[in-house]
Amino acid sequence: MVTLMALCSGLTAIRMAFEGRWEFAIGAVLVAAVLDALDGRLARMLKGTSRFGAELDSLADFVNFGVTPALMLYVWILNEAGSLGWIAALVFAISAALRLARFNVALDDPHKPAWAANFFTGVPAPAGALIVLMPIYWEFLGLLPHWPEFAPGVALYAIGVAFLMISRLPTFSGKRVGTRVRRDYVLPLFVVAVLIVALTVSYPFQMLALGSALYLLSIPFSWRSHRAYLKSDQTLAADDDGDCEDTDLDHLGDRDKHDAG
Repeated sequence: MVTLMALCSGLTAIRMAFEGRWEFAIGAVLVAAVLDALDGRLARMLKGTSRFGAELDSLADFVNFGVTPALMLYVWILNEAGSLGWIAALVFAISAALRLARFNVALDDPHKPAWAANFFTGVPAPAGALIVLMPIYWEFLGLLPHWPEFAPGVALYAIGVAFLMISRLPTFSGKRVGTRVRRDYVLPLFVVAVLIVALTVSYPFQMLALGSALYLLSIPFSWRSHRAYLKSDQTLAADDDGDCEDTDLDHLGDRDKHDAG
């Protein structure tokens, strides 16, 4: 039910975009991202996980964080770039689908080390959706005028975010955040959470622009942390990424053949 609510929110964002109600459109995408972060945790808490739920979640994510942002950007300014704008929208939506398909395959990898759960491979779809909408945040903050001349630049930016989603760059997952919290940290964390929610409601575009920028800046740090895990894990070769069975096993097989020779 939470996943379906997220899907409804993502589809409503498309309607809000066509009606030019951009504050509500971006708010609906943000709500869909929050619900997407909650549905899996809720299913695990209720012991209601299922293959059906996982497939539904992936389909909803493709609509919410692939199709919806692409259409929003196209309606907002990419249509001014003609075919280039539509190609950028297509590339972003297709990249979201590829990103989700790769994530589903990685879940079935029995050779993934335990520390790999701390990282995603590439920028996850919800983060990609919120990041790719950053030009809209800038316009509402008065940092980017709505000139047709900026459409090609926005198209190239959307394509760049799309490649970040399908890249092999490790990014922090945050899945284990909040699983174990010291008792003396609980109340301060409640206050911080309430503060973040209040600031996001009161200053949505400022907070979204800041959050998107900080996330992009965190990617080099996540890559550095990932490399540190790789160096400390003696079971993996130096060029293994720690999350994909096919490349790891192929490399180990080649090394065994070389040793046997």
